[in-house]
Amino acid sequence: MSLTRLALRLAAPLPRLEAFERYLFVGPHPDDIEIGAGATVSRLAAAGKHIVFLICTDGRFGTDFAQVSGEALAQLRRQEALRSAAMLGVSDVRFLSLSDGGFYEPQALLRGIAQAVGSVQPEVLFAPDPCVRSECHADHLNVGQAVRLAACFAANPGVMAAYGAPSANVKALAFYMTARPNRFIATRGHLKRQLQAIFSCHLSQFPPNGDAARSVALYLKLRSIDLGLRSLKGRAEGFRVLGPTHMHCLPEADR
Repeated sequence: MSLTRLALRLAAPLPRLEAFERYLFVGPHPDDIEIGAGATVSRLAAAGKHIVFLICTDGRFGTDFAQVSGEALAQLRRQEALRSAAMLGVSDVRFLSLSDGGFYEPQALLRGIAQAVGSVQPEVLFAPDPCVRSECHADHLNVGQAVRLAACFAANPGVMAAYGAPSANVKALAFYMTARPNRFIATRGHLKRQLQAIFSCHLSQFPPNGDAARSVALYLKLRSIDLGLRSLKGRAEGFRVLGPTHMHCLPEADR
């Protein structure tokens, strides 16, 4: 380990995600939070934490069923998201209702996220990792990028005012669906609730006994075991976490 990296680790230790009280989970589509961090949401909610979901797009293109599409599908997916969040213990679910598929202006997305940050006043922001090299979906990349920008300027009153929001003291940024986790949350006892929330609520995406449901369920189970072994936590979800000091001019924080 280089002296620079050692100094960074000592001077700016990674935040402990479970040490906070207020969380904003941002999802590109109505089912992404549950897939990327559903067991963690269940654990935090069970501990009495304040949790808000922000779902950025309406998911109107997210199905293989031709008989349900467009506005009808968007409304269906909204209801699925509300039921799923409730199953995980979350009652505050907010929607930007931008069009699925990247059909929106990046500034509209960033403004909506900044305003949610100002309203919720989260200590921790969760979002999909925009730096995963295999990720190709525009909405995942756009939302992850917008959240990391919002996290960086959240404490700046002038910038936030330009987006029509008050400043917020964001203390940690946690990327889910990441290939490089550096913080882990034990999820034993909460994986079952995660799977129930996904596969009993998001039926437009995962019809019962369909191939997608089977493959995603298997992936989530194996991922929880793998991350649990890596972290010595039994079952776990992993996140790439940054604190405020790591977000600007510190390239070693990426290692």
